Amino acid sequence: MLWIKAFHIIAVVTWFAALFYLPRLFVYHSMSEDETSRERFKIMERKLYRGIATPSMVVVILLGAWMSYLNWAWYSQTGWYWCKLILVAILMGYHHACAVYMRQLKEDRCRKSHVFFRWFNEFPVLLLVGIILLVVVKPF
Repeated sequence: MLWIKAFHIIAVVTWFAALFYLPRLFVYHSMSEDETSRERFKIMERKLYRGIATPSMVVVILLGAWMSYLNWAWYSQTGWYWCKLILVAILMGYHHACAVYMRQLKEDRCRKSHVFFRWFNEFPVLLLVGIILLVVVKPF
């Protein structure tokens, strides 16, 4: 169980690192004015999303499901586990929203400003804080 948990945490850290950096690339991409820069950002975004973010998310989900299977007691505990799952589901939605923006930027049809992406970049921080607090403190 500890090995599963360790690799789950590693995957979580990797997933969050990618989700913190990808919208930052969107900021720079939306500010770029020359074709060379835009093409470079398209490649960087694609590689980060497909090569790091998505595989990390899959590993997080698989290892989390495995730990949940091994710990049926979590399902009957008060609300912390279910709230954490809701936040993870929201994070998965954020992950997929990144894919939508990445596709729009790739097709040069994104109308969001760099200011929007700066704020968008802050959202996973709130999810990280909530998830960590629920897992460690188990407030309810």
